[in-house]
Amino acid sequence: MTPTLSSRIRGMLHGIALGDALGAPVEKLSAAEIRARYGRVTSVMTRWHKMDLPPEQRNHRVRGDGIVTDDTLMTLAMMDIYAEVGRHLDAWDMADGMVRQIAWTKRWVPELGREAMLIDRLFYPEKWIFQRHQLSNCDPRQGGIGNMVNCGAAMYIAPIGATNAADPKDAYDEAIAFASGHQESYGLEAAGVMAAAVAAAFVPGTTIDQIVDTVIGLAKDGTRAAIVAIADEARRLRGTGADHAEVCEAFHAAIARFSVMGDDVNHSADKAGRVSDAYRPSRLLSIEELPLALGFCLFNRGDFRLSIEDGINSGRDTDSIGVMAGAILGAMHGEAVIDEGERDQIDAANRLTQTASADAFSKTVAAIIAADRAAQAQRDAARAALFEPA
Repeated sequence: MTPTLSSRIRGMLHGIALGDALGAPVEKLSAAEIRARYGRVTSVMTRWHKMDLPPEQRNHRVRGDGIVTDDTLMTLAMMDIYAEVGRHLDAWDMADGMVRQIAWTKRWVPELGREAMLIDRLFYPEKWIFQRHQLSNCDPRQGGIGNMVNCGAAMYIAPIGATNAADPKDAYDEAIAFASGHQESYGLEAAGVMAAAVAAAFVPGTTIDQIVDTVIGLAKDGTRAAIVAIADEARRLRGTGADHAEVCEAFHAAIARFSVMGDDVNHSADKAGRVSDAYRPSRLLSIEELPLALGFCLFNRGDFRLSIEDGINSGRDTDSIGVMAGAILGAMHGEAVIDEGERDQIDAANRLTQTASADAFSKTVAAIIAADRAAQAQRDAARAALFEPA
């Protein structure tokens, strides 16, 4: 049976939360370090590699046992913005809705174990939203200028793919319009391409190969080149019996031409003042997370669980890789991918209600799509009248 809109949104949200919960305990470890410490992470009931450190060395945070990070929390914030405005979004909604969501709306932040403003948990590139829009009162469309270029917008942009279900180009355009208030350069491009991938995943009967080919047709510059390079490797390797270590090695060699991060993703005092192309605007570079997520999805021929697990076991920004793979394949397969026990564990660990949140968002999405269809009918009628005789 073809999954319905609501079923796909349930799958999308669960894929985001699952990828986040699986990837969070091993974030910033390399693939080799994950293999050495864990073998292979396959359960949300995984102990965070930093849990034995003193609280101050882990920023007084906790992870593991299903706890999600800001990737999921900001996705939920986006869903709340849509529910509030009931229409498509642009940079003014970043300046208004997202600022209020992260800086003025208390919510349970599971890593902190308390109610807090989300900004208390966010990494600096996401705090930038508040600084640029409320403190600097910038033109909303210029909010992303000067930010650290990273995957911060792409990691939570999936709801835009849902509100533009089956229309990747419109999803790309809306994501660029909205996320321009947060990111620039290839960080902004990744947000557009990620939203397009999710929208393409809503097309009934689609395949992961078709989704990837669709986003390659929309992506620009280094982002497009990186996705092509990883897709070529994924298609070359699948069916060959290559193991996870071989795939990771091939993918990381391919992405190295577009990302200078490598396995050293931690920021430290010795990096201060170091000359680097990392995190600065470039038409030649790309974030790692989205090309890698698409690559693992391709290699596993769209298998939901294997793709997420391979992604988070590849190391580096593991939670965001898992989130992106989970969002795309969750939307493609629908709620059939949901393991109820894992869903319940994630809900309990984070004080979430994934199914209820997804269903409420589905109603918002359905209303926006209905308005789009009515507006399109009016446009079609008006354009037809232009060709009628006087």
